[in-house]
Amino acid sequence: MENTCIISPNPLLKIAEIQGRGRALVSTQPLKPGQIILKDTPLLLYPATPLTKNNAFCSNCYKLILQSPIPCPRCNFSLFCTSNCQSLALSSSHTPWVCQSLTRFRDNLYNNINISSVIPQVGSGEVRMYTDLTPTLSLDQQIQVFFLISAYNLSVINPSSFRVLLSLQGDPSFVSENDVVLLHSVVSTICPSTNLGEFGFSKELTAALLAKDKVNAFGLMEPYDKDRERGVRAYGIYPVASFFNHDCLPNACRFEYVDIDVSNGSNNTDMIVRVIHDVPEGREICLSYFPVNFKYSERQQRLKEDYGFTCNCDRCVVEANWSDQEDDDAMDNEGEEIEEDEDEAMEEDVDVDDEVIGNGEVEERDQDFPHAYFFIRYMCNQENCGGTLAPLPPSDASTSTVMECNVCGHLSKSDEL
Repeated sequence: MENTCIISPNPLLKIAEIQGRGRALVSTQPLKPGQIILKDTPLLLYPATPLTKNNAFCSNCYKLILQSPIPCPRCNFSLFCTSNCQSLALSSSHTPWVCQSLTRFRDNLYNNINISSVIPQVGSGEVRMYTDLTPTLSLDQQIQVFFLISAYNLSVINPSSFRVLLSLQGDPSFVSENDVVLLHSVVSTICPSTNLGEFGFSKELTAALLAKDKVNAFGLMEPYDKDRERGVRAYGIYPVASFFNHDCLPNACRFEYVDIDVSNGSNNTDMIVRVIHDVPEGREICLSYFPVNFKYSERQQRLKEDYGFTCNCDRCVVEANWSDQEDDDAMDNEGEEIEEDEDEAMEEDVDVDDEVIGNGEVEERDQDFPHAYFFIRYMCNQENCGGTLAPLPPSDASTSTVMECNVCGHLSKSDEL
């Protein structure tokens, strides 16, 4: 490991260059199970649902609106949960420029005019402006328009935060040129002015922003419901959390409490990251970019398509040798196998925590499923959850025996697992 420190986001972490992995977050001291290592506030937030949908959450803090909503005074589709949220948004994330841009975008979507035949082609030497937008824009493309509006707005209202956004990782060549041309044309058409101060407005800057969004955005998730797939309510760019690399057996996990009232100066959209188990000084801290119960082929496909890399973590090295049937069987029967392995561990008086080392590495007691102990201790067993368990934050230097799921919020005693 090459520990070239770039910045120190807090006393517990530093950003370092690691050969073959790029910039990463590394522990500066031994960390205890459940210890909060990061509270990160987003640089910007933007919705994950189309403007044509009547949303039931606040356009500023993204909480569910439980009382009569307070509308934006200029448009009728941006709603707020309190007058304080409305006031904050009107001076930051929902400025008149943003409001007019979103209104034009929504109006054009409702025009229901298909202009797919005039989508500009790469290499044509021009970027044609749209007088109407096509409703055949995919949801992903609509969300990217929301992001670009939010990002360009940030460049005006908070230039220093915009510089931080531009400093994050993200290669413009990883973004389709056709998407860049299309989305830049859309934004240039719907925005009331492209005179945006020192950073300007250009296709090159749009490409750079889209690249930052692609590999750094985190989803603010809908509450867990065992009877339906969990959706994304909004996306956010978190300046420090964006440096967490992925591991399929992570040693930390993120918690979000969007619909919960918070105090102590925190925001409900802050990301809270807690350590799962003991982590020594100098160890890289990793999150899983998706539920840990994804099988090998699903994980590799997601990482390649969304982040542009192939994972070679210890777990993937083992599971790469499994057949598709073995992969399915491991995930389908994990509860059964875990119970058997746990019984064996108890009979042998083995401390399960001692089996997990590094970024979820497991001593190879079983070459076929060496990471079984991670699933015993750290994967939630609630129906259709797939969340990761971490102890509650330690108090008085004592590790909590209560485990919290980062998806469904279920609390369980560690000796019940």
